Amino acid sequence: MNSDIIIYKNPNGSIKIDVRLEEENVWLTQDQMATLFSKAKSTINEHIKNVFAEGELDEKVVIRKFRITTRHGAIAEKTQEIEVNGYNLDVVISVGYRVKSPQGTLFRIWATQRLKEYIIKGFTLNDDRFKTGTSMNYFNELQERIRGIRLSERFFYQKIKDIYTTSIDYEFKAEKTIDFFKVVQNKLLWAISEQTAAELVYRRVDANLPLLGMQSFDKKKANPIKKSDVSIAKNYLNEDEIKLLGLLVEQYLAFAETMAQQQIPMYMADWIQRLDNILQLNGRELLTHAGRISHDIAMQKSGTEFDKYKIVQKTIEKELSLKEIEEDIEKIVKS
Repeated sequence: MNSDIIIYKNPNGSIKIDVRLEEENVWLTQDQMATLFSKAKSTINEHIKNVFAEGELDEKVVIRKFRITTRHGAIAEKTQEIEVNGYNLDVVISVGYRVKSPQGTLFRIWATQRLKEYIIKGFTLNDDRFKTGTSMNYFNELQERIRGIRLSERFFYQKIKDIYTTSIDYEFKAEKTIDFFKVVQNKLLWAISEQTAAELVYRRVDANLPLLGMQSFDKKKANPIKKSDVSIAKNYLNEDEIKLLGLLVEQYLAFAETMAQQQIPMYMADWIQRLDNILQLNGRELLTHAGRISHDIAMQKSGTEFDKYKIVQKTIEKELSLKEIEEDIEKIVKS
């Protein structure tokens, strides 16, 4: 079974669906629908049963038997052929209108837009497919986006965030996405410094050091230093750590482009697993705990050190002002 459906947002925020057809139709197993809508197979099975029980679709018409090769359940490294049900596009659409998930919501938005277009115009077209004559246009878009990210001059963390926006299940404001970025940030920081973001800030911020201990902070771009600057973990990385971070991120970006070229769709959970693989290949230790310093404790200390720094700075500025006044008086006397 080579049928695929991909629900995604393009860079300008438009929701799209890309389809690879088999015999002019789409046939998905329950496992494939579970992946498509980011739900458990048992949930998909329950929705399908309800579709048939309510008489929405005729079970005899929309199901086709397929033989697929899968791993043997009892014997390692052995495969077996099994027969599975393939469900056509009618079933996929019905399930898409029932399932509750971010992907299900995207599908309903797309489908409603198409339905509205059809009601108003009397027809609807897939413009991209019509213009290019190709299927799975998603991966062409994906490759172009990743190449642009690799060539950009944005800082390494921002490139990583840009990569994750290509995830099929990425949703900007979702709590899952925010937590995901925190996990990724801590995994990378731990790999290069054996410290989480909170630990880096807590252990390296010091009002008595130049720039409060921030070694990679560009004071030319932000002068004077703001309180928010001293709470950002990457600002405390040293030169060697920054170089290592850059190398790891470049490998990650190269991997992303490879996945796009092979037309392998990536979900956020897939990116986490692949990041672990890349870190291990580089001999880096994986983060397996939440860290010994909480975010709140780190923010409290960075705030305290910043307040100390501001007091010192005000004293210095006052002394400089007095010195300038003395110099000006001296010039007047001499004249």
